[in-house]
Amino acid sequence: MTMRVEFNGVSLRYNTFEALKQITLRLEGEKIYGLLGRNGAGKTSLLTLLAAYREPTEGTITVNGQIHFENEKIMPDIAFLYERDYKEESETVKEVLEMAERYRPAYDREYAEYLVRRFKLPLEKPVKKLSKGMQSAMNVTLGLASRTAITIFDEVYLGMDAPTREIFYRELLEDQTRHPRMFILSTHLVSEMDHLFDEVIILDKGKVVVQEAYDRLVSRGVTVTGDERIVDPFVEGKKILNEQRLGKTKSVTLYGAFTEEEMARARSEGLDVGPVSLQDLFIFLTGEED
Repeated sequence: MTMRVEFNGVSLRYNTFEALKQITLRLEGEKIYGLLGRNGAGKTSLLTLLAAYREPTEGTITVNGQIHFENEKIMPDIAFLYERDYKEESETVKEVLEMAERYRPAYDREYAEYLVRRFKLPLEKPVKKLSKGMQSAMNVTLGLASRTAITIFDEVYLGMDAPTREIFYRELLEDQTRHPRMFILSTHLVSEMDHLFDEVIILDKGKVVVQEAYDRLVSRGVTVTGDERIVDPFVEGKKILNEQRLGKTKSVTLYGAFTEEEMARARSEGLDVGPVSLQDLFIFLTGEED
């Protein structure tokens, strides 16, 4: 089922603190969304609203045109996986997976069993006795095998070591090919996960700074390097994200697509024009202003 999520003027306050400020956002289709933001930017607040863990203070959130909060027709199609404290949980891994199967109509038991083997999960072990890495692998297994139309992963992979995260990335992409749906991945591992994203959303201080297709967004960032006497007039009037100097050489990071004519002019003037990574763009776009 193709899903359409709309945030219309959504704000969320905790007492006097405003975590989200007039968010207007549209998510649609079978895409992998990357949700980025510094600590405290509002990522988890936004995701808990989407998962209907709480209601917004202001505004509305709809899924396929319907208010989704306490909507029993929609909620089985949304899975929210996050780093939980399992120290009070006595259930085994097997029991947790069986519970998910009861409540998720699209749950794929055969695929779950495959992921259990892939991540080497101990089925008979209580989840509270699992390592952080194994708990993360169990959460990933729950999210992938549930095959909900909207699957949200909020930093659940942080407990995994690098090889296990690589298994997760591969399984995510392969299962998205076989069973397309909407994934939302909140992460700080930008450089490691950017290849997964179809579209990127960047939050800063409770507001949406950017929502754009990954390819289009990274194409907006360029670094111009050369003699500062040539670089300065070349970048005049453009949005400068960062500047660095080494002797007479200057490197300027710009935000804004270059035309073919500008690229040709840069080359003719002996300037080096290079790409900017999503991680660098994220850092520059959410950095503190001087």
